[in-house]
Amino acid sequence: MFRLSISLQRTARARCRFISTVTSKEAFLEPFVSDPAIACLSLNRPQAKNAISLRLLQEFQDCLEMVKYDKRVRALIVRSTTVGSFCAGADLAERRTMTQVQIAKFLADLRSALGQLESLPMPTIAAIDGPALGGGLELSFACDLRVAGHSVTKIGLPETRLGIIPGAGGTQRAVRLLGLSKAKDLIFTARLLTASEALKWGVVDYVSSEGSSAFDRAVILAKDIAKSAPLALRAAKQAISRASDLSLESGLDFERASYEVLLSTKDRLEALEAFKEKRPPVFKGE
Repeated sequence: MFRLSISLQRTARARCRFISTVTSKEAFLEPFVSDPAIACLSLNRPQAKNAISLRLLQEFQDCLEMVKYDKRVRALIVRSTTVGSFCAGADLAERRTMTQVQIAKFLADLRSALGQLESLPMPTIAAIDGPALGGGLELSFACDLRVAGHSVTKIGLPETRLGIIPGAGGTQRAVRLLGLSKAKDLIFTARLLTASEALKWGVVDYVSSEGSSAFDRAVILAKDIAKSAPLALRAAKQAISRASDLSLESGLDFERASYEVLLSTKDRLEALEAFKEKRPPVFKGE
């Protein structure tokens, strides 16, 4: 098994540990070695740069269904098992062999999967260590935060150059993330951004330092998140996610209701005791 070093750099570079013999799977869950509050949803189709196949999509959905109910997980990293990859979008080679009915079902299932990813109760981070194109970038948009590797050069929505439009939520999530004008610019031009350009545009939230990967930086971010109380993280995500759907007053009411539920939790009492005793709190999600 992979042992983490004391140094922060090596800690960030450490990979997740396999739950079982899952190397044949195209998507699988892994617990993080040193911190059970962090899990990885790993894309494992290196020969196709993790292009989304029917099988990958099904296994991805299975992982989402599993992690959704795991109350131990405070942060989930979506990543590639292969250096230099993230997700190249839909598998166009497989798409050419599919009937219209199969294509329609695939698109419906992809929409459902990204909706499931977006609505997971714990914070999610996309670790973009390679091209994030079309459906791959749309997948990252369904995560709460995005980290790009320093050397990544292909981040974009090229669908209009292929005679289609983003079909897995790209037109909708891009507007919510970037604003109307930038979303139009990104989609109309089909431009491909480098990691640093994506950061300036607001497509990603972090870029790794030179010589380190997006996964390295995502681990540091996930560890920071995992220090917080799990019930509070879930309540905060739920309240934030509702903000765009509600008027300010309704949103404030929802926030208050979410806040009050936490006041009587054991984690809240533990936080107060830890503050009094000047020590880090030990949260249990209760």
